Amino acid sequence: MSNRPETPLLDRVNIPADLKEIDDRDMPQLAEELRAEMIDAVSVTGGHLGAGLGVVELTLAVHKIFDTPNDRLIFDVGHQCYPHKILTGRRDRIRTLRQEGGISGFTRRAESEYDPFGAAHSSTSISAGLGMAVASALSEQPRNVIAVIGDGAMSAGMAFEALNNAGALDARLIVILNDNDMSIAPPTGAMSAYLARLASGRTYMGMREFGKKLTAYLGKAVDRAITRAVEHARGYVTGGTLFEELGFYHIGPIDGHSFDHLLPVLRNVRDNAQGPVLIHIVTQKGKGYQPAEEAADKYHGVSKFDVITGAQDKATPNAPSYTRVFADALVEEARHDEKIIAITAAMPDGTGLDRFNNVYPERCFDVGIAEQHAVTFAAGMASEGYKPFAALYSTFLQRAYDQVVHDVAIQQLPVRFPIDRAGFVGADGPTHAGSYDTAYLATLPGFVVMAAADEAELKHMVRTAAAYDEGPISFRYPRGEGIGVDMPERGSILEIGKGRVIQEGSKIALLSFGTRLSECVLAAEDLNAAGLPTTVVDARFAKPLDHELILQLARHHEVLITVEEGAVGGFGSHVMQFLAHEGMLDGGLRFRPLIMPDYFMQQAKPEAMYAHAGLDRNGIVQAAFQALGTANILSTTQA
Repeated sequence: MSNRPETPLLDRVNIPADLKEIDDRDMPQLAEELRAEMIDAVSVTGGHLGAGLGVVELTLAVHKIFDTPNDRLIFDVGHQCYPHKILTGRRDRIRTLRQEGGISGFTRRAESEYDPFGAAHSSTSISAGLGMAVASALSEQPRNVIAVIGDGAMSAGMAFEALNNAGALDARLIVILNDNDMSIAPPTGAMSAYLARLASGRTYMGMREFGKKLTAYLGKAVDRAITRAVEHARGYVTGGTLFEELGFYHIGPIDGHSFDHLLPVLRNVRDNAQGPVLIHIVTQKGKGYQPAEEAADKYHGVSKFDVITGAQDKATPNAPSYTRVFADALVEEARHDEKIIAITAAMPDGTGLDRFNNVYPERCFDVGIAEQHAVTFAAGMASEGYKPFAALYSTFLQRAYDQVVHDVAIQQLPVRFPIDRAGFVGADGPTHAGSYDTAYLATLPGFVVMAAADEAELKHMVRTAAAYDEGPISFRYPRGEGIGVDMPERGSILEIGKGRVIQEGSKIALLSFGTRLSECVLAAEDLNAAGLPTTVVDARFAKPLDHELILQLARHHEVLITVEEGAVGGFGSHVMQFLAHEGMLDGGLRFRPLIMPDYFMQQAKPEAMYAHAGLDRNGIVQAAFQALGTANILSTTQA
């Protein structure tokens, strides 16, 4: 006969404080219920499944042992936070996850007091947690700060910079290293759990603190000797680690799915730890859901799926994705040029470089979550005559901007930057939108900055970048599938700084940079129908600009509208700067730059985001009529 409670335990947990009333013996049942709730929710919304499944027990244990939100809990990266959201008063909204008007797929300060720090890019938790811990000490408000870092985030240099600083400050900070990718030192059952409890207990920690107090009197030389003696003594039992060398008290590895291991260790750390502590837990990504456990990527990111079979909803694409077009084009160019190298920062699948690696494994490098290193690594290869393509998402290239400036641009090294996820990205929201790369690259002297209007243009830009060796060059393209244009077998080399005219008119000129070109063509149909002959131009380049073409547009049209998938300071700003210097804005030209709005737009379907930003067909038409001061005689609703 089952001893399980008849009422679902999860129904008794509305906020983390409710976990204090759950008996330790019932925690495995609660974990089953929480895991089932998460699987069901993500099957409806899609999202990041595997990482959250791996931290169900850990999330429950931390919230049970610590006093959140007074104690601060930070998840790194935010992919792991879905169970946390269910437990922190958001269960009734969990099926709005990543939907327009719904809750974010990452931790977000504006969403809940239980989200003390937003985390959608990796490797920030220890730095943020250290800042919170030091602030608490300065305010004399004792609290625990717990940073859960995993899913590869420890591969970034920023994490080690924070560890080094935390150890030097001897701050009260608890770092939980969630090792979900096959630990090099896996737990070995009851003995390892016993040793972890022993190492986290009062005796060992007391030895350490006694040593510190004693040496405050005897001096720093003796301090180092005693501290080393204590750690070496413990090392004979548990093994010494790099973390101890950085000043952390290291516990583990322990089984991150066992409450018998987690709860006593967390209680010991809460009650006994003084300085920085690192708890190494081992978890299984996708734990508790067979399709996720068996998947190669552990169901890292999924679309909607059938809970029973695990089969995901996959719409039949009308055209290949931009990412695949880039990858195939790069493979083709590499076939012709053995100097071509591909570099990614822990995103081989996302950038398409897994396809390159299948063909040229010796010329493909995944450097981990280390964008700064990736860029300078590429610069080093370029300095030796190779042709590196550093393929990064727009939002992640931001993290390496100093390296782009100092190590690439100033030295005029021919590093190629394929920039994926340009523009709005839908459900991932503002943290992953490619909004700023045109602005922050086009401001650099000697940089060539391109944007593909369609998948055929992307192939041309891959070949152009491969052939260009005078300095750095970038080309951007969006997430998702192309528009279905005819594709060349191999791209052509474009003339640097030259755009192309798609159609000609005499009243309005639409100058597009990127994949809004198709919407400009549709808008031109409406404008032509309204008696406003419209020119459509694909700029191709934000730097160098096609000065001759832009002057022609300005001289022979009443209205000039630039359209781009980027923030203020980008393509339109450069066009305006040029026209102002040429005196073209002093006369009758009506210039209107259409850009992404100057705020962080929350998640929605990309087409809805572009419509809201005025970057779709209707928005472009409206901008033209407003520039002319004419009421729109067309219906703004298209069939």
